[in-house]
Amino acid sequence: MNRVRGYIFSRPFFGERAPQSIQNLTIRNYCELNNLTYLLSAVEYSMEDSNIILNGLLSNIDEVDGIVAYSVFQLPFDSNKRENFYREIIHNRKIFHFALENLSFSTFDESKYIKILWKTKIALQESYNPSLG
Repeated sequence: MNRVRGYIFSRPFFGERAPQSIQNLTIRNYCELNNLTYLLSAVEYSMEDSNIILNGLLSNIDEVDGIVAYSVFQLPFDSNKRENFYREIIHNRKIFHFALENLSFSTFDESKYIKILWKTKIALQESYNPSLG
């Protein structure tokens, strides 16, 4: 069974907020449904745009088979940081799961769908709030 580390937020993302207990329950349920061994979640710092904990998980990626985040929209907001993140996961032959969206990626082809979701979400946000662009 694949061992995965959870990754949750203590701050809102894209104007949404989910309590940590709900994020952990969602991840635990996802892992059960996908036969993954769930290791407790690491919680990102509440500072805006912080990716310190996620970077730490990447630094220790050899300890697990992958990471399960609550949502795809908890990846770094900066597109260059997201691209580096995709490369690190793929280069290390790991898998990254997103429990809320029931998605995962481990290849560049699979990461393309994640990129489309991000572009769509940003476009929708900008159409409601032009100051974001």
